Amino acid sequence: MRDSALRTVLVDDEPIARRILEEELAEIPGVAILGQADNGKAAIEMINAHRPDLVLLDIQMPGCDGFEVVRRLSPVPPAVIFVTAYDQHALRAFDAGAADYLLKPIRQDRLRAAIQKARAAVKHPVDNAETLVRTLDAAGPAGRKRVVGKKGDEYFLLDLEEVLAFRAEGELVWIITKLKRYLANHTLQELAGRLEGGQFRRIHRSALINVDHVRKMSTLTSQRWLVTMSNDMELIVSKRQAHTIREVLHA
Repeated sequence: MRDSALRTVLVDDEPIARRILEEELAEIPGVAILGQADNGKAAIEMINAHRPDLVLLDIQMPGCDGFEVVRRLSPVPPAVIFVTAYDQHALRAFDAGAADYLLKPIRQDRLRAAIQKARAAVKHPVDNAETLVRTLDAAGPAGRKRVVGKKGDEYFLLDLEEVLAFRAEGELVWIITKLKRYLANHTLQELAGRLEGGQFRRIHRSALINVDHVRKMSTLTSQRWLVTMSNDMELIVSKRQAHTIREVLHA
């Protein structure tokens, strides 16, 4: 298998449908089929174990449908092309971050176009992860927000409650938890706007903190404070943001 080949899993409860897909994909260069699954549970196990680039996924299956499969994938989701006999799920499919949506019987030209879209999606894994975050949070408890953090070649879905701070170092923004730190995919300004009204406060042009994790606040001067977080990390509050700490003190 060439390095550029899309490592692909086929998921459909109908054996004939999987065979047709396999035959159609054999005519498209650069697609390598890793395996096949005939139900949602088996699909989740196979996808999380082998981490393919692409999944061609039926929607209506007994026990666990295609949308549930997407919700239960690992933090770095593959590109997904939904394959179904019903067109009423199209909008929901794209809301779930699908690269494309194919109706049975599948036309070769549409399959080729979908594979091209999947190739583009595979080149931007963080976008897939961000899409999954929005999908999962929309389906979960009201008001839930998470962020995607990168560590090495992996992406992690982090609950905001476990995030102590976001800290900028040059062009990089770090997501800091109690024991680890991850690279963020957004600027500090973008994160501040997204998290406005919650437990995060800007204390410096390079720092955004979770006030629920503030353990101690000490005065350095009349207009400067030192904030100690629950992991003993210390951060200086700028003069410009001193009002933020006063707000925390009087909360």
